Amino acid sequence: MKSDTLGEYTAINWNHLAEKSLRGESPDREEARAVLNAPDEEILALLHAAFRVRHRFHGWDVRLHVLQNAKSGLCRENCSFCSQAIGAQSKVERYHMQSVEELIEGARKAHEMKAVKYCMVTATRGPSDKEMDIICEAVRRIKAEIPINICTSLGLLNDEQAKRLAEAGVTRFNHNLETSRNFFPQVCQTHHYDDRVATVRAAKAAGMEACCGGIIGMGETIDDRLDLAYELRELEVESIPINFLDPRPGTPMEHVPRLRPMECLKMLCMMRFVNPSRDIRVAGGREVNLRDMQAFALYPANSMFSEGYLTTGGQGYDKDLRMIEDAGFRLAALVTE
Repeated sequence: MKSDTLGEYTAINWNHLAEKSLRGESPDREEARAVLNAPDEEILALLHAAFRVRHRFHGWDVRLHVLQNAKSGLCRENCSFCSQAIGAQSKVERYHMQSVEELIEGARKAHEMKAVKYCMVTATRGPSDKEMDIICEAVRRIKAEIPINICTSLGLLNDEQAKRLAEAGVTRFNHNLETSRNFFPQVCQTHHYDDRVATVRAAKAAGMEACCGGIIGMGETIDDRLDLAYELRELEVESIPINFLDPRPGTPMEHVPRLRPMECLKMLCMMRFVNPSRDIRVAGGREVNLRDMQAFALYPANSMFSEGYLTTGGQGYDKDLRMIEDAGFRLAALVTE
């Protein structure tokens, strides 16, 4: 592959990089760095190359995912981006675990929206026995009554909890790494990066798919973003949500500047090249960071959340559908697992 160095940017034929990715080969670190450092004027060529890879594995389909904030604002962890964290001076709604009926009703609404995944999320270090009882009962009933796939995001898991969730019918477990190992201590001090890695491995060992990604724009470096991408490849996670920091009032990161749309798109392209076949989701913060360029995110990413992100609202389901259709994409058909 021919290249020439221009400062921090190494010019690369993006189609050659796409071909390498399509062969199942990971781009080397400097090739991935070149994606993140690419000049803005190359964004269309870069998006085209990333779309070649996305199209091979996912066609024109967009997979919709819907979140249910099953327990809000009562977390004892101190993640500095989160309005639900301990010490956050936010005005988010605070409530204990929702009932089984409330969780089932959320699944019904997600199914009506033609979502392929319904994800129940709790703000917590890890689930209590009572919370596990509620979640598992809700999952069993949802699986019996509603044709939709279930993901849960319940904090740190041990092997026994992971096995119990899988037996109840959970097919995917979410637990994000958030950032690189190097930058993580600046984000959270109440648990360790290895705790998160262990949870991902426990979920996979129990037979669930792993949904694991991160947040971009917290002050991390280019190297931190690269570390995250390659760590996710090494863990062989099936689904990768990429969030873009939407600074929350009352959190330590409330004054962090938002990202430029081009920076978000380059991150999605790099993640696609490094993890070519995976379900890559444009997630929290897409509306306020990508702004008028949201639709371009669907060229590297093949899935998205709709109807909000736990404590912040999105642009709305109808606008999401119109954006998908106007860009020439289509909703993925539901295939139950």
